[in-house]
Amino acid sequence: MSYKIVADSCCEFPKEYEGNTRYERIPLGLEVADELIMDDENFDQAYFLSRVAASPKCPKSFCPSPEKFRDSYCTEAENVFVFTLSSKLSGSYNSAEVGKKLYHEKYGDKNIFVCDSESASCGETQLAFKAAQWSEAGLPFAEICQKLTDYRDRMNTYFVLDNLETLRKNGRLSRVKALVASTLSIKPVMGATKGEIIQLGQAIGIKKALAKMANIVASEAASPEEKTLMITHCNCPGRAESVKEMILSQIKVKDVLIMDTKGVSSMYANDGGVIVTL
Repeated sequence: MSYKIVADSCCEFPKEYEGNTRYERIPLGLEVADELIMDDENFDQAYFLSRVAASPKCPKSFCPSPEKFRDSYCTEAENVFVFTLSSKLSGSYNSAEVGKKLYHEKYGDKNIFVCDSESASCGETQLAFKAAQWSEAGLPFAEICQKLTDYRDRMNTYFVLDNLETLRKNGRLSRVKALVASTLSIKPVMGATKGEIIQLGQAIGIKKALAKMANIVASEAASPEEKTLMITHCNCPGRAESVKEMILSQIKVKDVLIMDTKGVSSMYANDGGVIVTL
């Protein structure tokens, strides 16, 4: 059956997917220093990061309207799979669900599955690509939905931030802790459980933190030879490559995909951050 993949703009797709009507990203809005920046095809990462660094206020994101999601479901494709960043971090999931109701009220029945990724960035990409893979294999809609939920519940997300200012500005890290971490170059290794951010460890210096993250990824990987290692980075391709090599020195994977962050992911990761899913 024909299908379409819809994701909010926290999801990254490879550049070669741009212009592919089967894949649609619904942009969130970003506010930094009283300026509204849309996380769409015109997003300028360098400009955005410079504005974030210069502003004493924490950047904010605004989820797409339900109508934006509803309109994206208007397609000749029989099955629509929708992926959003964690509902613990954004209202995007709820907006997508309301959009589904609006679609049914206006247009009638359609196979639409809205999936809370309980992750972000390449975590959404992982699920989106699985939906495409299983659709191409001809699996029934209901079976794909169940497999996506099961895969999400087993998927692991990890990240290391080089810049803790966004966490300090939004209150997730106290000013004292941020100062101590900055002064001592302490870098936390973070993960996610059911969409909530948790700390898995820490290290002194970004290189040691990335190495610790790579070790955790490898040690927790289940059947990695069947999976794609996905890495997104915020303006630091060298670090992403380094993380890839450290992980691959310990385990074998089916494939590797490295991408640069778009707007929402850049807001969370900040300059120098690296995100990994497997």
